[in-house]
Amino acid sequence: MPKKVFLSFILPLMLVLSACSMGGFKPDHKYKIEPFSSTNQHNEQVSLDDLKGTVWIAQFVFTNCDNVCLPMMANMADLQKQLQDEGIEDYKIVSFSVDPEYDTPEVLQEYLDAFDPVDQSKWEMLTGYSQEAIEKLAIGSFKTFVTKAPDTVIHGSGFSLVNKDGVSVKTYNGAEDVPYDQMVKDIKALIKEDAKS
Repeated sequence: MPKKVFLSFILPLMLVLSACSMGGFKPDHKYKIEPFSSTNQHNEQVSLDDLKGTVWIAQFVFTNCDNVCLPMMANMADLQKQLQDEGIEDYKIVSFSVDPEYDTPEVLQEYLDAFDPVDQSKWEMLTGYSQEAIEKLAIGSFKTFVTKAPDTVIHGSGFSLVNKDGVSVKTYNGAEDVPYDQMVKDIKALIKEDAKS
């Protein structure tokens, strides 16, 4: 086969193959979530195994927080509205309380009500573990910090995207300049990718 003919055949083929490989979801990292057991706002037990098979978005907040948690909760509710507008339904929002001693299931339910999310059934407001356990889970599984201070709890403000296998694959700003469009795109792509596997 002449070189010119060969190149005219192989170059388009290589471009098609590279375009195929560029599609789909691209993780920024892969942090395996360690097993946890907790109680949600309905006094139901929720573990990592219960979330397996579903894409979820995690955040760390507490109800007595008077600064970063308020915009984080409002932003998560806004994200849910955008997911609903896009017809995306196969996901969960998981909010870990970083003050489990105060944040009972009843307190968490009242807190969630205040933000008027479009579909509360998608939300898991979690508590029921020790302070040490949530600090260990945050740093070990999500690479974010939770530290109990004398009058408050200091914690990260990111949103973490977790795949159906319980692996954190991306982290986004959660308190300000939230990249909603990118998050919706990533969640949609990850759900689609997970559905194929």
